[in-house]
Amino acid sequence: MADGVTAASPSGSVPVRRPRPGVARWRARYRVVPWWARITVVYVLARIVTGAMLMGFSSIQTANSFTLSHPPYLSFASIWDGAWYRVIASAGYPSTLPLDTAGHVTENAWAFMPAYPFLVRGLMLLTGASFELVAVSVSLLAGWGAALVFRRLMGRFLDPARATFATVLFCVAPVSVMFQVAYAEAMGVFLLVVALLLLVQRRFWTMLPVVLLLGMTRPTGLAFALLMVLFIGVWWLRPAWVRMPSRPSFRSLVPPAVVAVVSGLVGLAWPAIAWAVTGVPRAYTDTELAWRSSYIGWKELVPFAPWVQGFGWWFRQPAGGVLLALVLVGFAAFVFMPPARRIGLELRLWAVAYLVYLLAVFFPQSSTWRILLPIAPLLGIVALPRSRAYRVLVVVLCVVLQWVWMYYCWWVDGYDWTPP
Repeated sequence: MADGVTAASPSGSVPVRRPRPGVARWRARYRVVPWWARITVVYVLARIVTGAMLMGFSSIQTANSFTLSHPPYLSFASIWDGAWYRVIASAGYPSTLPLDTAGHVTENAWAFMPAYPFLVRGLMLLTGASFELVAVSVSLLAGWGAALVFRRLMGRFLDPARATFATVLFCVAPVSVMFQVAYAEAMGVFLLVVALLLLVQRRFWTMLPVVLLLGMTRPTGLAFALLMVLFIGVWWLRPAWVRMPSRPSFRSLVPPAVVAVVSGLVGLAWPAIAWAVTGVPRAYTDTELAWRSSYIGWKELVPFAPWVQGFGWWFRQPAGGVLLALVLVGFAAFVFMPPARRIGLELRLWAVAYLVYLLAVFFPQSSTWRILLPIAPLLGIVALPRSRAYRVLVVVLCVVLQWVWMYYCWWVDGYDWTPP
């Protein structure tokens, strides 16, 4: 055998496969290593691999609107939205919205939530370090924390081997570069998995500060509010296809209902703040619409229209509509297939709530893959097969897709219309 020897069973009739002494010693040593140390090693190795790819692209990067040619790592890791976070960390948000010659709101800092750049600003003042160093360091540490909490979250539903492999996939996912660049995604995912773990543990009151901070880090407040509404509805109705405790009393529904209300309010708070500061009622939504105007021109935000518009722009109609329907049916089949029940109701409801939110407001473009990072708990489903060949193949595929994503989205190649 490749990693073991075969010996006769006590009866002498059935061969028994025993590991080689070297393999057995390695396994014994592996078992005594704390789980958090294993995940830390995986995370560090994943970041080294991704960092090497980023450095490879920086070595061929020509001068652009963000950097000079061949920029160092920290500069290259702080382009795109990192440039906006630098503006916010240094100057805050504008009180007057920028307009084009036709009177439309153009791209500006109000599209970005304040928790990450304000945290970076505070650490810059405390340490005297540069924006690039602090911003990337915050993402690295937040990503590390997210990986540790993600392993605990997966461990609530999966056996240790599967939970660990799901976390490996989390660390090497195609957009895991977000854990080492000047973006708010790492901080947002960390807060999200903490909130989901607290939900699974039914620690609703402890969720409140996490949900508040999450809603000011990434625009997920309304999606999380929908998750809590769905959770309360399923808990109350207890359909036959889910395993839930006995029907809740009114008193036991109060904590999750409060979380739902608070999350919904924080989801509406940022548009309200933008309105109060600029005096423009639609300051936030008009700012968000500026990013899609280069694709479809200036259009009003109609809920659930953006994905129809987006698939029509990318693939033309009726092909776009057919493909969108196939994507939605495929997602529903994936989330509700019998094996998916292994990761628990809460994580599947979150994926549904987040997708509904995206369908309502987000225009699909090159940043879609990054925007999908919050449904990372579905990696628990991908981690279910035990085949070693399957696991190696999936990890290799993830690393290859990292390179593909960086090539098309991160590296600035002349006129670049595929921002990450």
